[in-house]
Amino acid sequence: MISINEYDFKMRRAIIRVDFNVPIDSQKNVLDNSRIKAAKSTIFKVINDGGSVILMSHLGRPNGKDLNLSLRHIIPELEKILNHKVLFADDSMGPATQAISKNLKSGEILLLENLRFYPEETNGDEDFAKQLSSYADCYINDAFGTAHRAHASTTVIAKFFKNNKFSGHLLSKEVDAINKVLETGKKPILAILGGAKVSSKIPIIKSIMSKVDEIIIGGGMSFTFIKALGGNIGNSICEDDKLDLAISILEKAKQKGITVHLPVDVVCSKEFSDKGDKKVHNINSIPSDWQGLDAGPQSRENFSVVVKRASTILWNGPIGVFELSSFANGTISLGESIIESTKKGAFSLVGGGDSVSAVKKFNFQDKVSYVSTGGGAMLESLEGKELPGIVALSN
Repeated sequence: MISINEYDFKMRRAIIRVDFNVPIDSQKNVLDNSRIKAAKSTIFKVINDGGSVILMSHLGRPNGKDLNLSLRHIIPELEKILNHKVLFADDSMGPATQAISKNLKSGEILLLENLRFYPEETNGDEDFAKQLSSYADCYINDAFGTAHRAHASTTVIAKFFKNNKFSGHLLSKEVDAINKVLETGKKPILAILGGAKVSSKIPIIKSIMSKVDEIIIGGGMSFTFIKALGGNIGNSICEDDKLDLAISILEKAKQKGITVHLPVDVVCSKEFSDKGDKKVHNINSIPSDWQGLDAGPQSRENFSVVVKRASTILWNGPIGVFELSSFANGTISLGESIIESTKKGAFSLVGGGDSVSAVKKFNFQDKVSYVSTGGGAMLESLEGKELPGIVALSN
């Protein structure tokens, strides 16, 4: 995989796969521009070299052409972030787009319409990829968030740029961050796994078992482990069909010398809302009509000690229902401990949709080492899978 830093794009047209799949409101305003900001340095590497840029992305999951999901809507935000005029092609496949691309001048930027308006994109159609490739002299993939998809613009297109395909700055940063945890992480290495279900984390747990020294298991998934160990979890969320699996995970961790930390107490309520009564219960003895919704004060303290002794930290999943203010303290406390450890030199990587949402909600994103932009791609990397979009840059 060759970085764009190793190439001079002077007088070259670069087609860049970016991830501009951003949330927009009913007035078509961009609600979170972090993915657009993340692509800026790659775009300006090409522009500053004296090249021109063709940007391609998807937005949402349209079923055919849906103008509510047109990338035209993000142009005002894109132009504001880049402080640069952006041209737009409303038909990514038309002869007009071919002509605009061919006549792009040095320093110009063209954005193509939503690639998923065309079924050929997600089908990985070779002719579609070939048409896209005809617009440019070189290809850059900077969309880590879609690198796990074997789509026309993320994987197939690369075959038409045998010696002129590169990884953008964002893609390279994402790969480096994951390698810092899984391959070159300084010990002790800690994985923090939260969220609702053990089943969604099984591949990650299996993959990281040979890499980490300690694991914190929190959030809803911890109740499956507690019940498997004989605890009374009341009305808390639990995957009863995964009790044997939970025990086998704990046994395997013990065999490998990995210390697993579970909550010891939880903030409970009788209802899933901010309005109900709240009490702290020992996690092994929750009354039948109460459910655990956040890590309790002793658990928070225990987790903080573990986090602060780690040199490498992976955080995937919140440890409470942070969307409700009454049950956000565990996730906030955990984030603050990670920030403190990061300040002292630890490398901290946050990845996975809900944990990323949490760090943004509590303004932690600039205080940890790296926040991944790719939910599914990040998870598949942690599971040890090869991502088609990255493999295509190396072939």
